[in-house]
Amino acid sequence: MTRKTAVITGAGSGFGLETARLAAQRGMNLVLVDVQADALEKAAAEFTQVEALARVVDVAKADEMAALAAAVQARFGAPHVVFNNAGVGSGGLIWENSLADWEWVLGVNLMGVVHGVRLFTPMMLAAAEADAAYRGHIVNTASMAGLLNPPNMGVYNVSKHAVVSLSETLYQDLALVTNQVHASVLCPFFVPTGISQSHRNRPADLPMARPTKSQLISQAQTDKAVSSGKLTAADVAALVFDAIDHRKFYIFSHPQALAGVQTRLEDVMLNRNPTDPFAARPDVGAALKARLRAD
Repeated sequence: MTRKTAVITGAGSGFGLETARLAAQRGMNLVLVDVQADALEKAAAEFTQVEALARVVDVAKADEMAALAAAVQARFGAPHVVFNNAGVGSGGLIWENSLADWEWVLGVNLMGVVHGVRLFTPMMLAAAEADAAYRGHIVNTASMAGLLNPPNMGVYNVSKHAVVSLSETLYQDLALVTNQVHASVLCPFFVPTGISQSHRNRPADLPMARPTKSQLISQAQTDKAVSSGKLTAADVAALVFDAIDHRKFYIFSHPQALAGVQTRLEDVMLNRNPTDPFAARPDVGAALKARLRAD
């Protein structure tokens, strides 16, 4: 029997690495993709029991992603699982983000997913047409920030809302043409993965300006929230494969956070101004306002 193949971006750490570990346990061929060469090399060294292809790729670059897709096709044929997972974080008041911030975050978080979808979906559909037994699944990593709009992290919010929209549309579009290829969107909350330190891989041609006060505050809050997360990246990877096995679209690491999504949607339905995100924790909101308004 032909081994299945999983393509995983951001495979050097976090959700990507844990998903690769579970894929390997299932005997799948692995295509490990990351922009950080040392992390990728360390990750690839784990997987001696399966066939693995490791590639250093900047997912924001169309030509690098096209070369990746061609290499996958040549080595393994159409993949069975594509996990468009690579992502970076950025915060601060939305008008304080530089053009380089926007280009970096949208390049990785959104265009990385766009490239994965536009390059691998046709390969998967062709495989489905050629083989009635073929089954494929695309998983895009968004965030709860793709369903909410927490303040002081606008660029990230925008990128993840776009991924949710892309993924919902992909799900509907696939349903029009096939029953053999499915899609899911992963919306994690705060989970220790290393994303809060993603500036370590920021490209030199998109340099970060001197951080503003709001950006420093956002970085500190994100570091604290991510490091204190109780759910692990391995826990989330298990949720991803459960969704693949049961063809679930939405994957939530923290379902309790959906209460905020409901409030947001009620704001829309009732034509109500956006609800204070700190309504349940006014002390937190007051402290943030005080820090931002302090001289």
